Amino acid sequence: MNGEGIAGRGATSGEGPGSGGTVVITGATGFIGGAVLGALLRGGGTGDGGADGDGDDGSDRSGVPRVRALARRIPAEPRDAVEWVRGDVSDPASLRGLCEGATAVLHLASYVGSDEALGEAVNVAGTRAVMAEAARAGVPRVVHLSTAAVYGTGPHRGITVDEVPPEPVSAASRTRLAGERYAREAGAVVLRPGIVTGPGDRWVVTGLRELVERVPATWDGGGALLSVVDVGDLGRLVARLATGPRPVPSGVYHASHPEPVRIADLLGELAALGLLPPVRDEDWPYAACLEALRSTPGRASERQFALVARDHWYRSEEIWRLADCPPGPGPLARLAEALGWYRRSSGAVG
Repeated sequence: MNGEGIAGRGATSGEGPGSGGTVVITGATGFIGGAVLGALLRGGGTGDGGADGDGDDGSDRSGVPRVRALARRIPAEPRDAVEWVRGDVSDPASLRGLCEGATAVLHLASYVGSDEALGEAVNVAGTRAVMAEAARAGVPRVVHLSTAAVYGTGPHRGITVDEVPPEPVSAASRTRLAGERYAREAGAVVLRPGIVTGPGDRWVVTGLRELVERVPATWDGGGALLSVVDVGDLGRLVARLATGPRPVPSGVYHASHPEPVRIADLLGELAALGLLPPVRDEDWPYAACLEALRSTPGRASERQFALVARDHWYRSEEIWRLADCPPGPGPLARLAEALGWYRRSSGAVG
């Protein structure tokens, strides 16, 4: 269906967050959006990721919200429990009426490529349009997905929100930071996750594999601390923000797992699962790592190497506490659960 005919729909009397209200989601067919959609259909992010019902049978179970998902292309086999709306965040006319009767809006659509103009259209103008539509409909809860990449190359160790000024260096991070302005003005909860792993990841493990092949040793002691989150756990958090019994105050929050991950532990776990080659029993200082990186051509840049070889840890415990959402066992423990995905995809860049 398209956006026509959805305007004017009002919330049912007594309907509200956490009680079967309507949650609008953009980016539902993407990596993180798909995880959020699954969490919503399993009951809104309760629990720590264990089995709590699949929620995909279209039944009107208590606590499972109705979901209205915006997509440029409707999935070939759409879930019956989801009302799909064809539209594009860069086309404000296609959003008209999208948020009517909603109890929450989750704006998860983004552009992560290098085209500055596309970044402006999707991440800036698109965010402005979604926030305007949410405001027009009077939606009480709005969540906007950004990224910790807005801080730049670092190193950063255990910083709180905006403890250091954002210094984005890519088109994607620059435009996503610019888009935050409209979300903040709209009173949204703005999330900045760091590295996201798990089913659907087509970037992280692929990139790490290349870097290990080009720099085949322990990187500067392997002690760099990184903010990482499993996509399923992040999905539960976002769903909880939409449907939990108490709203979280608006503002910007880091949204990785509260416990940082050592790069040596991340590489070791991936190697143990057969997803990366084992690292040599050698420890190279950072300068030697950069020399090796430069001497072996590849897609990953020095900036991208720095993002995983030096500290990029952003304190994230506050959002999990405020949302009353258990963060789960951590991204390293979740990697084995994602092994099937990574083996099928071979970490290929899509």
